[in-house]
Amino acid sequence: MKLKTIFMSAALLAGCLTASAQQPQAAETKPCDGFAPHWYVQAQIGGQYTLGEVKFGNLLSGNLQVAGGYNFTPVWGLRLALDTWQSKGGTDLSYLGLGEQTWKWNYIAPTVDVTCDLTNWILGYKPNRVCNFGLLAGIGANIGWNNDEANDLRAQILGQPFTDPAHQMVYCWDGSKTRFVGKVGAYVDFNISRRVALGLEVNANATSDRYNSKKAGNADWYFNALAGVKVRLGKLAKKPAAEPIVVEKIVEKIVEKPVEKVVVKEPEAPKRETLRRDIFFTLRGSQVSRTEMAKVEDVVAYMNKYPDSKVSVTGYADKGTGNAKLNVGYAQRRADVITNMLVNQFGISRSRIISDSKGDTVQPYEQNDLNRVTICICE
Repeated sequence: MKLKTIFMSAALLAGCLTASAQQPQAAETKPCDGFAPHWYVQAQIGGQYTLGEVKFGNLLSGNLQVAGGYNFTPVWGLRLALDTWQSKGGTDLSYLGLGEQTWKWNYIAPTVDVTCDLTNWILGYKPNRVCNFGLLAGIGANIGWNNDEANDLRAQILGQPFTDPAHQMVYCWDGSKTRFVGKVGAYVDFNISRRVALGLEVNANATSDRYNSKKAGNADWYFNALAGVKVRLGKLAKKPAAEPIVVEKIVEKIVEKPVEKVVVKEPEAPKRETLRRDIFFTLRGSQVSRTEMAKVEDVVAYMNKYPDSKVSVTGYADKGTGNAKLNVGYAQRRADVITNMLVNQFGISRSRIISDSKGDTVQPYEQNDLNRVTICICE
C-alpha cells in the first residue's frame, strides 16, 4: 500500500511540473541557439515487477520496450512507446495448504508519452552535455492474452472447502483483453555523442483492477526498470543567426551661387569605421559560448587598435519568456558579464566602457529568441 501511495504521488508531481512549465516555456516553440527539433528511436530491455502479496522475487519477469519520438524543444518531447513481454500475479493460499501460488500472462502496451528534460529546463541547453535527466508521463492501452495459468488456479481453488471469496479470483479472464493504462516515470541519458546515448528508465503503470484476475478494489500496478540505447536522427543543430549589416549613407548638399549652381559633394572627414558585435546567449543564460567568444575578441582588437575609442555594452532579454521582473536581471547579467570580461580578462579600462541594460522593454530583433543578446558598439 505504501508503494502504491508513493507512485500515485509521483504521478501528481509530474502533472504539476507539466502545468507549471507551460507559461515560462511558451517561447520555446522556436528552437533555441544551437538546437534543432529532431526525431529519435529507442530500444530497451529490462525487468518488471507486478504488485502482489507474495515474495518480491516471485513476481519478477522480463520486459522489452521500443519507442520512436520527436523533441520539439530542448525541454519538451513526445514519443510513441511499445512495452511488451510478460506480467505475473500471485496470492498466498497457505490456509488451503497450497502455499504461495503465482501465474503469468503476456501483454503488449502502446502508450503516448510526454517527456520533459529537467536538466535542459533548469540549467539551459548545452549540446555537449554528458548526462541529461528527465520525467515522462503517458497514457495508452494494455492488451493482455494467454491467461490460462490463472484460470487453472481458479478452478483448483473452487474445488476447496471453506473457500475465502477474496482469493477466488473472480476477475479471471480468458482470450485477450484491452484495458486503459496510465504511466509516470523518470529517465537518465548518458550521451556518448550528440547522436547516440545510453539510457536508464524506470516507470510505474496503473491499469484496471481486473488486470491480474484478482479482486482487490483498487488499480493494479506494474513497474518497469529498463536499460537501452537512443539514436537521434536528422539535423541536430541549426546555423547561427546572421548579424545585421550596417549600411552607411552618403549625404550630398547643393550649394547655390549668384551666377551658377554648382553641386558640391561634402568632403568626408577621415574617420574610423564603427564596429558592432551582437553576442547571443541561451535561454536564461549569461555565459559566453565558445562561438560567441570570437565576437568579444573582435571588440578587444578594435579597442586596442584605437586607444581613444569607447564601447557601449547593452544587455537585452526576450519578451516571450518569463516576466518583466526576471528579464531585468537576465539583461543586466548579460551586460555585466561582457563588461567584466573586457576589464578583467582583456585589460580594457572601465572608463572606456558604457554599460547599460534594457530588460525586455526593447526588442532589437523580430525573432523572439535572438533578443537574448548583448550588443556592443565600438566607435
